[in-house]
Amino acid sequence: MGGDHGVPVVIPAALRVLKRHPRLKLILVGKEDGILAELQRHGASVGENLVVHHASQTVDMDEHPSHALRGKKDSSMRVAINLVKEGVASACVSAGNTGALMATARFVLKTIPGIDRPAICGALPTMKGKTHMLDLGANIDSGPEVLQQFAVMGSVLTQAVDGIQKPTIGLLNIGEEDIKGSELIKTAAQLISNSGLNYYGFVEGDDIYKGTVDVVVCDGFAGNVALKSSEGVAKMVTHFMKEEFSRSIITKLRALIALPVLKAFGKRINPSRYNGASLLGLQGIVVKSHGGTDVTGFANAIEVTIKEVAHNVPQRIAKQVESLLVDKEAV
Repeated sequence: MGGDHGVPVVIPAALRVLKRHPRLKLILVGKEDGILAELQRHGASVGENLVVHHASQTVDMDEHPSHALRGKKDSSMRVAINLVKEGVASACVSAGNTGALMATARFVLKTIPGIDRPAICGALPTMKGKTHMLDLGANIDSGPEVLQQFAVMGSVLTQAVDGIQKPTIGLLNIGEEDIKGSELIKTAAQLISNSGLNYYGFVEGDDIYKGTVDVVVCDGFAGNVALKSSEGVAKMVTHFMKEEFSRSIITKLRALIALPVLKAFGKRINPSRYNGASLLGLQGIVVKSHGGTDVTGFANAIEVTIKEVAHNVPQRIAKQVESLLVDKEAV
């Protein structure tokens, strides 16, 4: 029920994914009348693989997380996460209020033992393919040990979803040299380096889109600023290109000639292809879709979730963290 569009995006996305995965079972959680009406508009109905679970409340996109957690226990978000807790569902996908989703998921599912804070991890396009970056906004500031935990979680996710055996890990900093950065960042670098991960070293902001590493680790403040800044740059570039190509008859003709290239370019940087950020560190799988995404984007978020379920990501993170804790005790 959440996001900027709600059921008009979620329902067709769900139907599209079901066509690709006939063995998949989707539970549509929310106000039953609205869901059934949207299904009917698409010529679809409930069945063995498509179930509607009624929830009487919704969480507003600007609602405070604590209010949603305490005052809306029958919200579609809360009910969906409860279904994961109860084992009825393997995972939850939501385009709703990010803060409320994280707060509710953490309260209901709890964090994996050894994980201090969950993180939001998303995929970003690069010159070489894509990179996973965390945290994208769940934690404003994070200490060295938390950043080490982020590195472990990002590595496990990349191994599972992308099939990379030893993902390279980069720690976001204001320079690549060891002498640069705060003492907090330097300590985090030492911890990650000693954790058995494939640690590359410090990376800068431009390394994110160069594809220098498979996983970029940072606190939620830096991660969210980097993400929003890149989204703004992408919009600005698109705006300037449209302005330049529409400046005159000649430039419009040039745009027509360049149309195949422009379409290919737009497809490569289309955020819908990378939609679906994982809430890592929880004892259950929760994936956050961008609130303003389209049908393709929400379908991609479901696809991301399917991969995480298939590869038991929380269990793999728990095992890796347990091994890390054992090594610490040995030292």
